[in-house]
Amino acid sequence: MSPSRRRAAEALRNSTGALSTAATGRMSTDLPWFDDLSAEDRSWVGLIVQAGIRGFVDWYDQEVEASAHDPLDVVVFGAAPRELTGVISLQQTVELVRLSIRVVETTIDALLDPEDAREVHDAVLLYAREVAFATAAVYARAAESRGAWDARLEALVVDAVVRAEADETVLSRASALGWGAHGDVAVVLGAVPPHRAELDVFESVRRSARAGGMDALCAIQGDRLVVVLGGVSDPLPAATRLLDHFGDGPVVVGPVTADLAHASASARAALSAHRAASGWPDAPRPVSSRDLLPERVLAGDGHARRHLVDEVYLPLMGVRGTLLETLGAWFEHGSSIEATARALFVHPNTVRYRLRQVTDVTGWSPTRPREAFTLQLALILGRQSGRTEL
Repeated sequence: MSPSRRRAAEALRNSTGALSTAATGRMSTDLPWFDDLSAEDRSWVGLIVQAGIRGFVDWYDQEVEASAHDPLDVVVFGAAPRELTGVISLQQTVELVRLSIRVVETTIDALLDPEDAREVHDAVLLYAREVAFATAAVYARAAESRGAWDARLEALVVDAVVRAEADETVLSRASALGWGAHGDVAVVLGAVPPHRAELDVFESVRRSARAGGMDALCAIQGDRLVVVLGGVSDPLPAATRLLDHFGDGPVVVGPVTADLAHASASARAALSAHRAASGWPDAPRPVSSRDLLPERVLAGDGHARRHLVDEVYLPLMGVRGTLLETLGAWFEHGSSIEATARALFVHPNTVRYRLRQVTDVTGWSPTRPREAFTLQLALILGRQSGRTEL
């Protein structure tokens, strides 16, 4: 080490306390946010400043071997608790580093001979760059840690929704994750996309949901990606926005529910439909769990059975008994208007009128093969139930 550098290093080491005091004193006047911190947090900030200045002196003093230096992120930020990254933002930390460097630079000329000061000024600039990289590394690790924790918390919330355990604690956790949806909620299910990181998938889903004015909670359960969407006006278009984020195979969306607390009904229907979707290989993508009611019934879903009885069979019985009679004759006679009319001893137009009434009451048309299949199952299940009223 040159005599000039040795003199400068010694002078800096002797002035470490004064430099730290000067930097800390400037914080209250130059950093508006500093006084808003708690006394404990201000103390931690002061320790960071002191560590940074001591670190610069050690770094500049090349008599300390390079291998003896800890990484700068450890030297400068190692004493502070990890939670401090949640109190002081990255921008505020940059302001803090900038202020400390400014204090050191303005004090150097008073501490050192002019010929020594020039080299130290250059060293300060180099050290500031290294501290900037160290700061970025600290906040990047903190962000990754928070992201991993948020993902675990999010998985717990989604699992509670699926299990119908969405109590006040779960709703509070969802709020902590940024869930602010007020209104209709629907659950979307599909395969996990291959070769993509979990957090990357979740962020992509949330980005697409936000673009549609919705909130999203995500979790991977086995080979399924489960997405809870909030602020849904129409479930199928909402699910269509997310198609690119699912893997191959069916993507199913459950019915809309009033809020997150009741979203288990949507999750239950979506899970049942996803399991049964193989029975309809040509199903659209996405497909509503309602459109998969026949497959769900055949797969043993009791909720689907009750839905067809309560929402199709009994309403038809309640409107006019002739609708059930006409529907039964329609299926028994090969979906022929004329054959059904002859069997019922009515005019073909009467059959047409009654079939339109069936569509109006149930939402399914007997003249469309897929919907007729659903109606025929509802008719069979209703007869088996023996029920005559809701």
